[in-house]
Amino acid sequence: MTEVSNRTKSVLPAIQFGNIKKDALGNNYALSVAFIQADESRRINREYRKKDSPTNILSFPYSHESGEILFCPDVIENEMKSNGLPYDQYLIYLYIHGLVHLAGFDHSIEMEKREVEMRHKFLLPSFERP
Repeated sequence: MTEVSNRTKSVLPAIQFGNIKKDALGNNYALSVAFIQADESRRINREYRKKDSPTNILSFPYSHESGEILFCPDVIENEMKSNGLPYDQYLIYLYIHGLVHLAGFDHSIEMEKREVEMRHKFLLPSFERP
């Protein structure tokens, strides 16, 4: 199950969150995906990561079978302008990154390999890290 909520005024793109999650975490993983305002992202980032700024994505594993991903559209929109990707493609890129973290990977060569596999499956084959 994948539940998506929008706590912003942004219009959400039509992304197959459930299909991508299923590939990364399996069918039985319960995932909550929320789009939040910059002030909420900043507060959460400060509380959990000790970084006093909003961030594009935060992922929180709650158990082996559940977790949450938080997106901040304001940060994502600013970043996508500098990397030249359309919003929906950059959002999928970030979503895959968060899912791989929820699958138990830390930043490493193995994590990057898994992300590349998923990007090739759900994005353009030539898509590379911005």
